[in-house]
Amino acid sequence: MTTKGPSHKQVIVPISIDLSKKFIKDSSMHVININCALKGINSKTIVDFICVENKGIVITTNNISLNSDLQKIEKYIKNSFSSDADQISSPRLLQSKSYLKIVGIPYNNENINSHISSDDVKCILRSNYIFNDIVLASRPYIIKVSPKSNMSIIWIDIWDSQSDTNAKKIINRHFNVGSFIATV
Repeated sequence: MTTKGPSHKQVIVPISIDLSKKFIKDSSMHVININCALKGINSKTIVDFICVENKGIVITTNNISLNSDLQKIEKYIKNSFSSDADQISSPRLLQSKSYLKIVGIPYNNENINSHISSDDVKCILRSNYIFNDIVLASRPYIIKVSPKSNMSIIWIDIWDSQSDTNAKKIINRHFNVGSFIATV
């Protein structure tokens, strides 16, 4: 039998090792209770089993969980640890990275005599609605198009699904940066 990497049918709940060990002691009861909760919202998702890995609890399901499923799982787990609920992060599916290029943003900042920084790019992305659901995986990388040009190319890494859902939403989209029009 060969082993393979993690599946997209797994829900990861980042949690401390102590809490995850405490949770896994009654894993069969938790599987039944989570399935009842999911059935209550008419979900087609069924929890197969729960295990502990180094990053927390991994809940394996019969198909890819929807946002409503993740919310129900989060509510159940936080209720299970009512006193430690603030130490539990939101459940999430496995993610991959998408690499995107943004063109049309000036390299030199007009207000001060310096070039655009990663923090400036983050501020620009936060202020444009097309990036509302986008989470950066690393700092933006900025290069000047050519020595005599004032334009830049900005490379960003975003967290995305394996099917590139987030990237597809913003590729070839235009947005304003001052009087300039930038393109992803």
